[in-house]
Amino acid sequence: MDKISRLPDELLVKILSFLPTKVAVSTSILSKQWDFLWMWLPKLDYSTRKYSESERARLRRFLNKNLPLHRAPIIESFRLDFIASQFKPVTIRSWLLTAVSRNLREVEVSHGCNNKVLNMLPSSLYTCKSLVSVKLNGRRLLVDVPRMVSLPCLKTLLLQDVKYKNEDSLQRLLSNCPVLEDLLVEGCKGDNMVKFIVIVPSLQRLTVNILEDLDEFVMDTPSLKYFKLDYYNYKNHHCLIERMPKLEEAYVELSFNHVYIDRFIGSITSVKRLTLCIDDVYGDGFVFDQLEHLQLCACDEQHTSVAVIIRLLKDSPNLRVLDLFKMEYHNPIGLYTWNQPSTVPECILSSLQTFKCSGYLGRPGERDLVIYILKNANNLKTATIWFPTVDMKKDLVLSSRASNACQLVFD
Repeated sequence: MDKISRLPDELLVKILSFLPTKVAVSTSILSKQWDFLWMWLPKLDYSTRKYSESERARLRRFLNKNLPLHRAPIIESFRLDFIASQFKPVTIRSWLLTAVSRNLREVEVSHGCNNKVLNMLPSSLYTCKSLVSVKLNGRRLLVDVPRMVSLPCLKTLLLQDVKYKNEDSLQRLLSNCPVLEDLLVEGCKGDNMVKFIVIVPSLQRLTVNILEDLDEFVMDTPSLKYFKLDYYNYKNHHCLIERMPKLEEAYVELSFNHVYIDRFIGSITSVKRLTLCIDDVYGDGFVFDQLEHLQLCACDEQHTSVAVIIRLLKDSPNLRVLDLFKMEYHNPIGLYTWNQPSTVPECILSSLQTFKCSGYLGRPGERDLVIYILKNANNLKTATIWFPTVDMKKDLVLSSRASNACQLVFD
């Protein structure tokens, strides 16, 4: 301990920053030199979910007394993870106010379920010019966006299971984040999200899970590279999705009427890797000329699945990997019949190298589809079938293959 104590205080604080906050604070009993070192920590992380009532009371008293005296000029990160009933909203708000006043860069507030709306976020949080990352996770955590918002450095925003003050809260918040790059919005029942409007030119990653029907869905994100969407809405609503020319990867579960599906499909035709589940066939005239890797969920009604598979094969001339699978929690249907297209899609003839069929149910259509691909894919290297029946194995082993290099794998 004597050797460590001889190190400069700056280095000791750096060492303490790698420890859990509770452990770092406990070092104050080691010696007089260590008494206040923890108060220079740039990262503060408090998780109380497993605390006893007495431990929570001690932490509350400790933070009320010591947090205003914290000496670090910049708090790199401030994290609170608690059960809503453990602390009063006014207490949480006072701690956040203190953290924001210290040039806070990253904040994360996460709490367990609660039936009451929790108004614990100070208005200064929405005008903190140093903030780079904001993560809010907790049902009924109120996001009350004031008229004056300025988050000029915010790059990451996570809003998970929160409740918005009104229908304009989300749009007002996003429109004042000029350099935002990563956005996650996960809705919950009764969250007051009537409109989803994201017009953010700088956005590169977007993850959206919407549980309620919306009146308006608007996206204008020309810099987007990664997109994940889980959205079901058969309600007539305003839907505008601008093209995403830089999109590289998309994971989409979508249930719209066909008009909205066409608008969505038209916006993602530049994608390179696509995981898709849709319950209706999109229209003609779309080309996925950069798509190389396609994962397609075949869980819907049989005729729709076949039509979607054929349409995507025709519209993806440079496809290299085709993976037919079932998304988690989706009902497997399988293909009872396979109505092969009148002409072999270009991707099967020239570019397809890998074919996978997981979650096989033994339907005749599945067997016919695999045989069709084996017979026509000139450059196929591997075809992997999960859970094939004995009869299907025989049929596939005996079927002709357009590619002499094709390896047939059964898992």
